[in-house]
Amino acid sequence: MEIFMNRRPEKMETYAGAYVFPGGQVEEGDWSEKMLALVRGLSPAQAQQILGVDWRPEVCIGYWVAASRELFEEAGILFFSAADASLTSEENAAGRLAEKRQRLQRGELDFAGLLKSERLHCDVSRLTYFFHRITPEHYSVRFDTRFFLAALPQGQNPLHASEEVAESLWIAPKEALARFDSGSFRMAPPTVMVLRTLAEHKTWQAMFDLIHRLAAQLRSTRSNLETGGLR
Repeated sequence: MEIFMNRRPEKMETYAGAYVFPGGQVEEGDWSEKMLALVRGLSPAQAQQILGVDWRPEVCIGYWVAASRELFEEAGILFFSAADASLTSEENAAGRLAEKRQRLQRGELDFAGLLKSERLHCDVSRLTYFFHRITPEHYSVRFDTRFFLAALPQGQNPLHASEEVAESLWIAPKEALARFDSGSFRMAPPTVMVLRTLAEHKTWQAMFDLIHRLAAQLRSTRSNLETGGLR
């Protein structure tokens, strides 16, 4: 099992040159009415239940949308579904998406507008919620971050570099940790924590099955608590 990682450009204010996962901030547009009309694979209520918070449901599913959007912006990978299968096989479709990804990066186009123009939907069912990490108080730079896992879609390949990525690579979690311990692979604390968890599993399928078992157990526990089943 290998994980896709990016190295941040040296010009970045925080963790310059560090290896990270594609990601970024949840934006208001990620849970706008226009965006939610284009989301498939998970409802806002289901997203709220998975996160286990009392936020508005539409804000919760915004985390899945943000993960999808940031992955497309930084790596060119798009989790989508199309009503018309022929759209994805058009000869110039890849070129159009590449051009629109750059416009998205420059703020000239929003994610919902991009999807609508290509008659696509954001398929968040491909993303599995995995990990929540809040950086301890003694760190000078802190993050409250939620991580997702997803398999690389068939027929797609991530960009080696982009506007926010100096370079990228596929690497096994144990190898990344070994390089980190040797001092040759700088990473942020949340990234290290996630990789340590991933390194405990030999295959993607074993990890994926465990995550879904734990998620089912958590949902069952919450349901029992809500109905007074646990005392």
